[in-house]
Amino acid sequence: MQTPQLDDEQMGRSGKLNFDSFVRVATHFLDEDDEALQKELKEAFRLYDKEGNGYIPTSSLREIMAALDDQLTPDQLNEMIAEIDTDDSGTVDFDEFMAMMTGD
Repeated sequence: MQTPQLDDEQMGRSGKLNFDSFVRVATHFLDEDDEALQKELKEAFRLYDKEGNGYIPTSSLREIMAALDDQLTPDQLNEMIAEIDTDDSGTVDFDEFMAMMTGD
């Protein structure tokens, strides 16, 4: 993939990049890194999927999140788990994990 080039019109008189041009340039780097990001997230998922079942129990995820931020209340943890466990299965599969980590 070729890196996009910027012209004077895209830079504006101030020498600063306008938003549309920024998005075009940033998207180039995001597209390039999608495969690497997915590989890294799969490796992180495997660390939490200790039994190799293809999912992380929400109870384990709750413990991890509570350890990362001891200020979270049980209600906040419940809300976060409900947002992550989109199919309400009590487990987080890789797609749910990926969405959680990337914000998609």
